[in-house]
Amino acid sequence: MAQIMIQGQGETSYARNSSIQNAEQKKTKPWIEAVIVELCSSTGTLQPGKMVIADLGCSTGPNALALVSIAVEAIHAHCLQFQQLPPECVVLNDLPENNFNTVVKSRITLRQSNDPVVMTGITPGSFYERLFTTESLHLVCLSNSMHWLSKAPEDLTRNLIPAYDIDEHSRSERLPIVLEAYAKQYRKDFTLFLELRAKELVSGGRMIVSLVGRRSDAMTTKFSYILEIVAQILCVMVSEGVIGKEKFDSFYGLLYEPSSEELREIIQEGASFSIREMRAHDPRTDMNNALSTPGRFAGFLRALFEPVLVQHFGDAMDEFVRTAERRWILEGSLQEERVRCPYAMLVVSLTKA
Repeated sequence: MAQIMIQGQGETSYARNSSIQNAEQKKTKPWIEAVIVELCSSTGTLQPGKMVIADLGCSTGPNALALVSIAVEAIHAHCLQFQQLPPECVVLNDLPENNFNTVVKSRITLRQSNDPVVMTGITPGSFYERLFTTESLHLVCLSNSMHWLSKAPEDLTRNLIPAYDIDEHSRSERLPIVLEAYAKQYRKDFTLFLELRAKELVSGGRMIVSLVGRRSDAMTTKFSYILEIVAQILCVMVSEGVIGKEKFDSFYGLLYEPSSEELREIIQEGASFSIREMRAHDPRTDMNNALSTPGRFAGFLRALFEPVLVQHFGDAMDEFVRTAERRWILEGSLQEERVRCPYAMLVVSLTKA
């Protein structure tokens, strides 16, 4: 996975600009709790006193422990009810560039709780590669990360086809090719991800995945909503001479928003997992609350994309933020696009076959 977040706890950091992600994590709470009850009640899945829970793409800041905290609380509640000793292993994962010092300090909150001590570990690496030993995990959780691609679509980079174009006519003509390339890369990535996790989960192990997607009734006729916004801001910067057109043409945002039909098809083709439940919900209320001002919206984009944009375009981030805020204030188009977008959050609960 190639998405890197802004480190630290400052005003522009991911930790201070990730309230939308936190809201989505909270929506998975009943899903995680239900799975924990199933796992704790199963004599065939768990070894006595052992449950390994992994949060892949755990991020940093307050969100890093959100999912595992839900799982740990559910475990202790169940074990207290039935007077059992709680199982005790949690593993956190993210890219090596993540600020794991902050994550390690955050996990102290788990140790200081009234519940028995939970042994935790950290495994740096991309979830598009093997991370854990064979059949060592019981529950895998992911929130707000499975929509990131492992790399730019090969069909575009190999043929030097820009993902976006300043010229509207050229962009419209090329759009079907671009969308097909992104969908193809996503299918390849998600298929690999399922194959890897199937090796690492025990038989009957569970996985809960929450990701940015799109409504099923929305046709794939538009670029990713978030990338569309970023590309439009970069277009203005090209027209104003802040960044070069050649650099812009070679920029590929590593994000794809699948539909529930796409997810279902990929999962069923792989045959390693069965779908227990899948739902889609509209996150725009949370978005509108969290991104209600130009500054908040620009801060959200900066926290997500600054490392990638700086790596590709150099030191132009301040101008990116100013351009985003200016578009919001003067044009109003960013708010209108958010109302019209086919954006949805998808949650799927899986069982290893």
